Amino acid sequence: MANKIRLEFPDRLKGLAVLFMIQVHLMELFTKETIFSSTLGSVSLFLGGIPAAPVFMLVMGYFLAFGKKNPKAMATRGMRLFLGGILLNIGLNAHLLYNIQFKDWQINPWNYIFGVDILPLAGLSLLALALIQKLAKKRIWIYFGLAFAIALLSNFFSPLQFENHSLRYVLAFFSGGTSWSYFPLIPWLTYPLLGYGFKLAVHKLDFESLLKKIWIKIGLFIIALILILSAGFGIDNSIILTDYYHFNFLFFLWSIGFILVWIYLLYLINKQAKNTLFFIYLQFLGKNVTVIYVIQWLLIGNIGTAIYKTQDTGAWIFWFLNISIISSVLTYLWTKNRSNKSKQI
Repeated sequence: MANKIRLEFPDRLKGLAVLFMIQVHLMELFTKETIFSSTLGSVSLFLGGIPAAPVFMLVMGYFLAFGKKNPKAMATRGMRLFLGGILLNIGLNAHLLYNIQFKDWQINPWNYIFGVDILPLAGLSLLALALIQKLAKKRIWIYFGLAFAIALLSNFFSPLQFENHSLRYVLAFFSGGTSWSYFPLIPWLTYPLLGYGFKLAVHKLDFESLLKKIWIKIGLFIIALILILSAGFGIDNSIILTDYYHFNFLFFLWSIGFILVWIYLLYLINKQAKNTLFFIYLQFLGKNVTVIYVIQWLLIGNIGTAIYKTQDTGAWIFWFLNISIISSVLTYLWTKNRSNKSKQI
């Protein structure tokens, strides 16, 4: 029971992150260019930026350390997620691939089949963490040190440098450098490394008591002040997608500061509202995040091919509500069916 209670808040962070991902996917694929380039588009991109994928990957690392999987089990799951990500690419682009094959659309299908999204990143991150865990054991400093080293290493890669390279479909997964590489291992491995290291660290600290200390609150206040004063930098790097997907070391530092303040504020809200329907819903999404992520992409990807960048603001809201509801219902039915099958065995 204690473990279940401790997992509630990280699950809710993941649940909120996936909602932010849904709305930004719709903004990128469904809305007219005038809306995408508007203030509303910027807000959508920002919410679909640091509070979404970085938080999601950081919490993933936290759960990996919490679950205490051995390197072999971690690597096996990593391979499944990576291959599942490639299959998801095919599924979400099925309508597009059909048009390329049978309607002679002049688009390179391999850029979509081997698109580097969250699931391939998660799979490669698990493989990397399995190796690191085997070598580092519980030496916490290694996880944090590697996170910062990889963030620094990202400065040596630029968004389109491998666009025409003979190994572009391999390099796209590891160092980016192509237009279809959204979440390359460098620099995105930084977040699961930090989450993993943080979970190992809190084993040695009383986290609840730590958050009550005045110096922690003062530190977070100073960070929040720095974020406000440098908001232009953070927002620009969040809404310019090439900068966001291939972030540099300075933006990495800004995002870590934002995440610290963001999680602390949500932690305080969660303490007061954890029994409300919305926060229970967030926990459901977080517990089943892979399923709902796959379902929403299958819907958005295939519908998006038919109505690409034609929708207005009202339609964007309509699609967000309906995709979220349909994805949630299908996720519930999927998990219930799996639960019933496991009981029968």
